[in-house]
Amino acid sequence: MEVKTDSAISIRDLKKTFDGREFVMNGLSLELPRGKITVLIGYSGTGKSVLLKHILGLLKPTSGSIHILGQDITDMNTRELTKLRNSFGMLFQYAALFDDMSALENVIFPLKEHRRELSRAQMIETARARLKESGLDEKHYNKQPSEMSGGMRKRVGLARALALDPAILIYDEPTTGLDPVLTEMVDNLIVSTHNARKGTTSVVVSHDLYAAFRIADYVAMLDSGRVLLHGTPQDFLDSDIDLVKRFVSKGVRKELQVHTDAPEEK
Repeated sequence: MEVKTDSAISIRDLKKTFDGREFVMNGLSLELPRGKITVLIGYSGTGKSVLLKHILGLLKPTSGSIHILGQDITDMNTRELTKLRNSFGMLFQYAALFDDMSALENVIFPLKEHRRELSRAQMIETARARLKESGLDEKHYNKQPSEMSGGMRKRVGLARALALDPAILIYDEPTTGLDPVLTEMVDNLIVSTHNARKGTTSVVVSHDLYAAFRIADYVAMLDSGRVLLHGTPQDFLDSDIDLVKRFVSKGVRKELQVHTDAPEEK
């Protein structure tokens, strides 16, 4: 099977059943282009989390194929998958920082696990550079998560995701539970990080439609374990698919109207 060389992630006819009867993934095919921001959207229960676990190699497909950076991961063993996962950086939904570690030590952690050839001084230097890149003020580097705001924790989580210089950055519901101001901060952080790292592929799983349409190069909407529509934000606004139209009208057009009607700042 020929895989597109310009795809960071290539999924063909992915099927997954846990009980042998009901398919959570039901013939899903998707090409995520290198160097672009793709946002995965869909109603709850449409398969976004299951798809993400397949991409990370945490689940094996019942059938179909998954290629990551040109490598077929379907039959990889644990050692091979662990090596491949170094190509990923992951910002978890609630940052998932280690509570008993400072911001700096949280970022050093993946370096200790996977870059053991580095000296302690080199690890500290790299961690500080990633924290700076993520926009965290130096005065917060030695704080523990309990001493940081939600926005600070997101920045530390992103810095940790960047620690190994990944080719693919994955954001799992990055704005869940955040107020509108922090949501916009995280969205801007995703875009600025992506733009600063030329060639990096960004994958965002999100329920926030307005943010998805604002930051995405491409959007893929899942429904019943398949891709209902994959295209640019404009493709979604122009779509005649009933479910897409309802999804957009409830989430995107309403938000766009709110922002359009908002008074200009003086």
